[in-house]
Amino acid sequence: MEINEILAIAMFSTFILLLFCGFPVAWVMGGVAIFFAVIAMLADNLLDAFIGIDWNYVSIVIPRIWSVMTNWVLVALPMFVFMGLMLDRSGVAEDLMSNLASLFGKVRGGLAVTVTFVGLLLAASTGIIGASVVLLAVLGVPLMMREGYSKELACGTVCSTGTLGILIPPSIMLVMMGDRIGLSVGDLFLGALFPGILLAALYITYIMLYAWLKPSAAPAPKDSPKVSFRLLLNVLKAVFPTALLILAVLGSIFFGIATPTEASGVGALGATLLAISKGRLSLPVLQAVGRDTTQTTAFIFALLLGATAFSLVFRGLGGDELIESALSSLPFGPTGIVICILLATFILGFFLDWIELTLIILPLVAPVVSNLGFDLVWFTILFAVCLQTSFLTPPVGFALFYLKGVAPNGISLGHIYRGVMPFILIQLLGLSIVFYWQSIVTWLPEMAY
Repeated sequence: MEINEILAIAMFSTFILLLFCGFPVAWVMGGVAIFFAVIAMLADNLLDAFIGIDWNYVSIVIPRIWSVMTNWVLVALPMFVFMGLMLDRSGVAEDLMSNLASLFGKVRGGLAVTVTFVGLLLAASTGIIGASVVLLAVLGVPLMMREGYSKELACGTVCSTGTLGILIPPSIMLVMMGDRIGLSVGDLFLGALFPGILLAALYITYIMLYAWLKPSAAPAPKDSPKVSFRLLLNVLKAVFPTALLILAVLGSIFFGIATPTEASGVGALGATLLAISKGRLSLPVLQAVGRDTTQTTAFIFALLLGATAFSLVFRGLGGDELIESALSSLPFGPTGIVICILLATFILGFFLDWIELTLIILPLVAPVVSNLGFDLVWFTILFAVCLQTSFLTPPVGFALFYLKGVAPNGISLGHIYRGVMPFILIQLLGLSIVFYWQSIVTWLPEMAY
């Protein structure tokens, strides 16, 4: 094994080890890149081994960073973050929850179905997982517990539904994926729509079957109002603003009226107008949303800068060729290689979150999958569905801890862990369906063009 390959393996191993030690991700990627660039240059000079990394090569990181900061696609990130945070403050979710709960109240398991519908609408209008999970937990968990629902079912429904926002467009993760591997964000948005809806449909199917098989876990409320024209009108009035916002953002992209970047501005304006219409917009709210948007955006761009430096040095050491040759040498055939990548991603999701996997792992495996002849949009959506499970899998599933932070008394981590297990299996089922029926992803992008 050549010295550059040894350095590449050591670099990747050091990166993983430092992540497990709890150091900030952005500084780990940037620091490891600097450290191994220096080691490579010293080895090049002292050992007379041609590695190919010198000051001229390392200086390429400056125009790379400049291209990240001036990237037109990434302008969508702060806009979508602002839209999600402002929508969280607008009070739309509270109206949706109360009216849909009244509509589905007489159905056994109806409150859990209501949470899923509200989560689906929130997912299509914001990609902020923490905000979605916390909001659904505050609104839905006490309501379900008051009606005698199983704690496990209530926790599993909230956690799994809250993570839909990372997949269903407009998704911050899909924007970052498109930028890292050079795919159209519009194609990824179109491709992710049906898989996201499929997962929501599988969640609802499971909830209804579970409520039918175990009535005591999801009883029907005794005092729910009768379905009337006035109730249906109230539901439509609650759903209409959110549906209009989704249509404005996704419709403008799907019909070619606006790019994802331009649509993000439409979404930010629409969420602000919704907050005004609900009487929720004030100077303190605007300041808080602006501050949170700035912090989140700064965090994301720090990660992008660190990943840019890391990938440059890792590629200079021949790490991408090493991984490509290792994957290509697997004795499983092209389909088996893709399955191995997804399996490794699922396992890594137990310990790493979607950001590290998106910024480091995806750019390394995407060229391999493309060379094997697979559609890269299809594979990226598969990768995204697989990453969605990283929010639910212990020990670092963020959705679990978002819920625990706001859960009512009596909800333990044991309830949350047991509650999400069936939904993790459902996500794997959804992943399998998308894997075997590629048209679920590819049909809409093909029709759009």
